[in-house]
Amino acid sequence: MRNIILIILLCISVISMSCTHNPEPINYGSDDCAHCKMTIVENKFGAEIISTKGKVYKFDAVECMINFVNKGKMNQSDVESYWAVDYNSPGTLINASSAYYLISQNIPSPMGANLSTYTSKTNAETKKNVSGGEVFNWSELQNRIGR
Repeated sequence: MRNIILIILLCISVISMSCTHNPEPINYGSDDCAHCKMTIVENKFGAEIISTKGKVYKFDAVECMINFVNKGKMNQSDVESYWAVDYNSPGTLINASSAYYLISQNIPSPMGANLSTYTSKTNAETKKNVSGGEVFNWSELQNRIGR
């Protein structure tokens, strides 16, 4: 009986691990933005959506990712997670829902929104103190870009 329980627990953990979808590295210079079709080239920027089916959509900027959903190219209900590149760690994707964002005229970004992503509010505020601008959390940014 104990062996059967262990086998069942093992099967459940394997199944649950296989349902977790992770972001993929962005291949700068060759991957195209799913929204605007530009080649993704700047490694301080970029974003990804992972669908509930595990498909990864790559973007050259966070605003392209937000607009991809806002303009109906993907239903919000089909999004499993949002990811964005940390400006301070080029090429490193972080969970966009818990990140902070800085819009600063002194930090040009690929699509012209002057939008950069940070792992914490402290990091975003530190960059703001140097470059100026306004800091947003994920919900505030979605409202701002959605206008």
